[in-house]
Parts: sequence; C-alpha cells; structure tokens
Amino acid sequence: MNRPTTVGTVAMVMLLIGCGGSSSSDSTSTAAAATSSFSAPVVSTADTSSIAESVTFTAQVWADNWFSLTVNGVKVGEDSVPITTERSFNAETFTFTATYPLTIAMVAKDYVEDESGLEYIGTDRQQMGDGGLIAEFTDMSTGKVIAVTNTTWKSLVIFRAPLNVDCVSSADPATACEHETLAEPESWTSPTFDDSAWAAAAEFTAAEVRPQGDYTTLTWSPDAQLIWSGDLKVDNTILYRVTVTDE
Repeated sequence: MNRPTTVGTVAMVMLLIGCGGSSSSDSTSTAAAATSSFSAPVVSTADTSSIAESVTFTAQVWADNWFSLTVNGVKVGEDSVPITTERSFNAETFTFTATYPLTIAMVAKDYVEDESGLEYIGTDRQQMGDGGLIAEFTDMSTGKVIAVTNTTWKSLVIFRAPLNVDCVSSADPATACEHETLAEPESWTSPTFDDSAWAAAAEFTAAEVRPQGDYTTLTWSPDAQLIWSGDLKVDNTILYRVTVTDE
C-alpha cells in the first residue's frame, strides 16, 4: 500500500443533476491547491410537475489511493491528487445538488506502477499495494446522513494484479506478473443500469486498511465503513454503486 501523508485539497462542486444519464515509505508528497468544476446538465422544464425538488448534498470521501464520484449519471468530483502520485491518502469534500433517488457511482483505484500490480519496483521495498475507501453523504436540508459505504454497495473489480503473487520478488515483474483487466460496463453510472450480478462490497477494519494521510481530518459517522472488494491487495480498480431514496 502506498502510505503518504499527502494533504488532499477540498473540492467544492456545485451543479444540478438530473435523474437520467448514462505500501510503506516515510516520504511525503504534497499536491497543489486546485478547484474542480463540472458543467451542469440541461434539465427539461417542459413538464415541471414531473421534476423532483433538487436538494443540496455534501459528500466526504477518503481513498487509498484515488477515486471519482458520479451521482445520477453526472460526474460531481474526483480526487484532486492524480493516481500517478505515490503515497496519496487524501480526503475530499464535495457539495452538489441532485434529486432523489440518488444513484451514487464511484471508481476507486489503488496506486500501482504498471500492469504488474506492484509498487516500488526495482527497490528493496518492491511489493503489492493495498486499497481502501470510505465515504458518507449528507442531505443538507435535514442534516441527515443518507448514505455511507458498507456492504449494501455493489462492486465490480475491473483490474486485478498480480494474479500470480509469487512474481512479487521478480527482477522483471512487468513480464513475470499476470493481470486481468476488464472494460467499464457501458452506462454503468446510470440509474437504469442493472448491477444485480455485481458482488457486495466487503467491509474492513481500520487495522486492516491502516488509513493514513487525511483520514483523521474528517469526522466519520459510526455507520461509515472502510470498503474494498474481497482482496485488498490483488484487486486494484473497483467500481461501486448504491441507490438512495428519500424514505
């Protein structure tokens, strides 16, 4: 696992979302301050009676090492520190407007140097990394936490490596290590996408994930859990989905 003390920047994103739409060094890396912005989608007002009331939400996310966030098929933010940055464990906060029900879709990636699935390649610390993700979402009109990461989230692993873990000690892991890569399913962030065949996300304790960096700078709901897929080390890129109603 990459374990930096990278300080993540807080990205504030305001946009209107429609309901449709498609580890182990002591070094420190820092990211320059940045503000993300995304274009608001066009919402038809031909029949205003059919348009649900928009609500302001806040999302807070910590990831080892990188994530992106989409709500109702529209991207509302992503980790401000690129996945190519070693030891990036930063927390982010996003504010956005959307309508219930919310289909939350996230991509989570652990840092790896190449398709071998390893990090610190060519050093005496050459190893497999491990990942982790935690998030919670608050309805600002009520102050209620309406979603947290846990086993109710669906997950799909699209990049796994190394499949042959004995290659970790190889002098040429790019050749020796085997990997499996899948394409992202078409329209997988859309509310209408069928994720019934996806596996439930797996919960892990803080002792297992060993969250560092900005993890402790945010206050987490007791119900928010650190999640990943079934394998913290071999599974490197994971897609997540959950749907939230206002009931």
